[in-house]
Amino acid sequence: MYFISHNVPPCGQVLLRRTGIPISLSVLYMTLARKLGVPLEPVNFPNHFLLRWCQNQRRSEDIYDYVYIDTFGKGKQLAAKECENLIRHQVGADYYSAISTSELLLRMVGNLLNIGKRGEGNEKSYQLLRDSLDLYLTINPDNVQYLLLQARLYFHLGIWPEKVLDILQHIQALDPSQHGAVGYLVQHTLEHIQHKRHPVEPEVKRRSVPEHSDVLYSVGLIMKHKRSGYNCVIYGWDPKCTMSQEWINTMRVHQLSKGADQPFYNVLVQDGTCRYAAQENLEPHSAPLEIAHPEVGRYFTEFSDTHYIANEELQARYPEDMCKTHRTVEELYHGLNPNSGQSPEPTANFQDHDLLDPLQ
Repeated sequence: MYFISHNVPPCGQVLLRRTGIPISLSVLYMTLARKLGVPLEPVNFPNHFLLRWCQNQRRSEDIYDYVYIDTFGKGKQLAAKECENLIRHQVGADYYSAISTSELLLRMVGNLLNIGKRGEGNEKSYQLLRDSLDLYLTINPDNVQYLLLQARLYFHLGIWPEKVLDILQHIQALDPSQHGAVGYLVQHTLEHIQHKRHPVEPEVKRRSVPEHSDVLYSVGLIMKHKRSGYNCVIYGWDPKCTMSQEWINTMRVHQLSKGADQPFYNVLVQDGTCRYAAQENLEPHSAPLEIAHPEVGRYFTEFSDTHYIANEELQARYPEDMCKTHRTVEELYHGLNPNSGQSPEPTANFQDHDLLDPLQ
């Protein structure tokens, strides 16, 4: 199977690796042929991209007047009916026709979109899906299917609610029959925007409350996601997952060992997104670093080498967290043992029991 993510490199990487998927190889083959004065055309053949060359002097509508080139098959030349052997079923004449440059680009981006959609819900697959959607919709801005996918992606990542609303309104203008599909997203996006403009009085969360005893981490700590690998800083937490059942199903929370019945953390991620991460997926960063997120200044006053200092508003909401953060930082990064007063050997491996608060 040639269609795997590392086989979709830029054309320069195809030259370096001397391997690639049919569409990437076809672009290079067609470019070189053009420089040699040989006019080749891209063919949007299903599941296997091809090129074609007309054997007559003039362009022909007859598919049998063309030689078809399988670049993935080392440039093998095929007659029209031989192409069907590549996919093992018959196709109509439309599949042998040439496509435009825009259609070629859309198919290339479509390959990336499919990889992103089949991803494991980690940082790389989300980033690939976001970038691919942006590129696809730049070329084809009125594709309702991918506009809706983009809106759902931003909604579930909790980013850019105003842009989500613009996308949803654009979808409704393009296709009024989509009203039911986007109604739920419109309602909750408006609530999100309203909450940002007129936030309700925040709930005060104290670590000393018995129902919060399972919360291991605290605001201001620099964390690393165990599965996705992204770096982040905690700016809030819940003792249990508080998201909707739809979000829980979409994010496959049930696949976690403790599911939704564990603490979840609001985190600002290095790539500019805001995430809601399960406790079992987070660990303290072995080498704390600043998180370049535009919302950092909204919650913190400064970065203090190993952690962030919460501002007055965040400390009012989590009044016991900064003490916990300072103790955790001392134990993890400054080698202080509060029981013996001795300095243990530094280690980069942090276990959950090392982070338990002795006051809880």
